[in-house]
Amino acid sequence: MRLIQFVPLSFFRWCEQKGLGHLIQSGRWEFAIIETIHIMALAVLLGTIIATDLRLVGLGMRGQSSAELLRQFAPWTWSSFSIMVASGICLFLSEAVRLSRSSPFFYKMVLVVVAVVVQLAITRKAAVSDPRNRGFSKLVGSLSLVCWLSIALAGRLIAFLP
Repeated sequence: MRLIQFVPLSFFRWCEQKGLGHLIQSGRWEFAIIETIHIMALAVLLGTIIATDLRLVGLGMRGQSSAELLRQFAPWTWSSFSIMVASGICLFLSEAVRLSRSSPFFYKMVLVVVAVVVQLAITRKAAVSDPRNRGFSKLVGSLSLVCWLSIALAGRLIAFLP
């Protein structure tokens, strides 16, 4: 699947030719700097997500409850996610036509939506659930890990697959 199937090509051309998209595309260092920020934010995001998800699964940081860990990491998680969204929009604007035809990009966007829904709707419930209900926590932690790591993989595949 590709975004071009849902949105007209003229929109993607407009993104590249106007404003910020054109500025980033025509600049010498802008894309590289923004991409570096995007990847650094991804590293922080994945670090906090992996730590909390592994705790949900029952691995690591056993001195803290899942709820406590989730609460401590929340500012880092959502700050880095916000930076990723902002930098990702900038990157998209600079190469919108190419990304509109990219299957990995399409799947990355779908996975981002799924991962955020899992994080907001289910992970919190799993973190505060009854400790005797470990199956639910393990399932949610595993689902979250798969979603976020798949997002990172899809992001890398954008450079290599059409």
